[in-house]
Amino acid sequence: MIYKSSEGNIELTNLVRLYPAVVIDMQGEVAEMSLEWIDLYGDKVRILHYILVFDFTQPGSDEKNRTVLKFTSKDELIAEMQEVAKLYN
Repeated sequence: MIYKSSEGNIELTNLVRLYPAVVIDMQGEVAEMSLEWIDLYGDKVRILHYILVFDFTQPGSDEKNRTVLKFTSKDELIAEMQEVAKLYN
């Protein structure tokens, strides 16, 4: 199954996890956090961008294999997630 994203085609056959996140700057430290976390603590950090992670890393593998799409807003991220979800309906 292929998802046609704004960044190009993403082959979903070996997809292990698909998850949204937000990339933040907290006193000079950059980290990925969950959307739930940002709802609780978003006023204490600077949001850099939102991401949708297509994780193809197989269990037990040390090598990360993922594709990341970046978004400027949570609304854009949610819209993209809805497009991906249409492939599974």
